[in-house]
Amino acid sequence: MGRHEWNRTARRWRLAALLGVGLTALALVITLVNTLPGDRGSTAGTTPDGDKVHGTPVVPPGAAEPQVGWGFTHTQYSADDGGDEAVERVRAELADQGGHVPQIQHIMGWGAGNPEPVQGRYDFSAMDRRMDFVRASEGTPVVTLCCAPDWMKGGEPGADNTDWSQQSLETAPERAHYKDFAKLAATVAKRYPDVRHFVVWNEFKGFWNDDRGRWDYEGYTELYNLVHRELKKVDEDIMVGGPYLVMNSFDPRRTEGVAKEPKGPWGRMDQRILDAFDYWNKHKAGADFVVVDGSSYTADDELLPDEFGATEKFTDVGKWVRERTGDLPLWWAEYYVEPGDSQDNRDDWSEAHRVAVQATGLMAMARGGATSGFYWNPQKRGKKCAGCLWTSTELPDGGRKLPMLDLVERFGREFGPGTTYEKVSVAADDRQDVRVLADDEAVLVVNTRDRRISASVDGRRLDLAGYEVKWLKR
Repeated sequence: MGRHEWNRTARRWRLAALLGVGLTALALVITLVNTLPGDRGSTAGTTPDGDKVHGTPVVPPGAAEPQVGWGFTHTQYSADDGGDEAVERVRAELADQGGHVPQIQHIMGWGAGNPEPVQGRYDFSAMDRRMDFVRASEGTPVVTLCCAPDWMKGGEPGADNTDWSQQSLETAPERAHYKDFAKLAATVAKRYPDVRHFVVWNEFKGFWNDDRGRWDYEGYTELYNLVHRELKKVDEDIMVGGPYLVMNSFDPRRTEGVAKEPKGPWGRMDQRILDAFDYWNKHKAGADFVVVDGSSYTADDELLPDEFGATEKFTDVGKWVRERTGDLPLWWAEYYVEPGDSQDNRDDWSEAHRVAVQATGLMAMARGGATSGFYWNPQKRGKKCAGCLWTSTELPDGGRKLPMLDLVERFGREFGPGTTYEKVSVAADDRQDVRVLADDEAVLVVNTRDRRISASVDGRRLDLAGYEVKWLKR
């Protein structure tokens, strides 16, 4: 999860920005970002202390921060690259969503280059271009502060020497370079002042302690606290979150190394994960939101009791986290409901089946108290891409909206942060045939069977096709 796709060395970029003009003798500058594709350019400038700035803040520093809702994560290949018409289709589709679809970008890998190939020398060209797309599509930008340049983890400095292997990218910075990584995080925050939410690291990569057979939660928390401090120095209103742990679970019959709670037919939690979470939660310098990651299936890729029932894990884990973190917004940085193969491909299900289970997973996260979830967008270059949000923008007729994007966008519009969920009446031959989630304006209905069924939902009789996902207005 979150570790399958790395950086590419050659990219073509289509989006650009235009600089505004000086308005007064006091040199008040307003920077206007043009979202037209096809041009090239940068809105880079400098702050009074010489740090580079890329783009214009959507929310001025110090302003009230809206919560982030449901969105997706950009991976190695995304809609910022490809044919002009294909890129524009995706940009226009996302921009047409009134809720500013949240979009995550990592600082190294997953479409971004080495941000600091040599200590003190920065290269944000790749990330600038990805961030330009987020702005052009009117998205809410979120940055995940991962991963670390080679020289911070014992490797050779220099862009040409960057090791993009999975083993290298998943290596944490050495403890002697924690402060250097925190400084890099502050540089990123200054460069992108429109980014108001930062996630610290990704899945505890590189923080496993072989000698103790557990996570090095002390090391991660030390890094987190240093980054938190540096980001708050840049702007105390920047919102920082962690720990981005993978909430692994095992078969419910297992007794060794598992926690008493949470548990369910879906399995039992790995105690080592919960120990790491509790340590971070107790010793963190502060947090504005809490981040977790996980799959509905077990560590052995079991979906228990079935693919729909397994999603209840998101509810139970969410409630466990919320009990410990109080009013902090809960994010699922990644969530998975379909096991992958050895190449991490998830293409065994039909798209209707996939969307139905994904919708049920989103419902379960919301019931567990989550306000945000980010779909890991697996865009590929070819024609086939199971579970993608849009067809590849590198195809002549690419950039076409796919069913998963429709689900993510609609869920974000209907059930954004602050939603008050309501009970709704359901009658069916088997109550488990139908899953529902409702507020005062909308009802999301999912048929969990691969056959047509009839059901009564919210007083309305419905005939639902196999795995149909249906929205009702109230």
